Amino acid sequence: QVQLVESGGGLVQAGGSLRLSCAASRSIFSISAMGWYRQAPGKQRELVAGIAAGGSTNYADSVKGRFTISRDNGENTVYLQMNSLQVEDTAVYYCNLKGPVSGRDYWGKGTLVTVSS
Repeated sequence: QVQLVESGGGLVQAGGSLRLSCAASRSIFSISAMGWYRQAPGKQRELVAGIAAGGSTNYADSVKGRFTISRDNGENTVYLQMNSLQVEDTAVYYCNLKGPVSGRDYWGKGTLVTVSS
């Protein structure tokens, strides 16, 4: 029922920047908590950044100060601005929507971010 479409992944040099976008197909976006997760090779999927429906944000310690999550409710889109990228940031990044009623998780297909040294 909820489709999440990600864009913006790619290859970038260490120290560079990328902005990921995730567009949701439903208007429930505006009342849904959103998040960006990532899964690096050989590691578990982890929360990178989250944003509540009201705009409150939280970040993994490893990205705090470098990444910024934001949302545009008019566009049903959540963004992840990634600055000062490090090789350790290399991962598949997934967009997540938390259903406000059911609490179930909806996931995008993932987009690969590769940071080269």
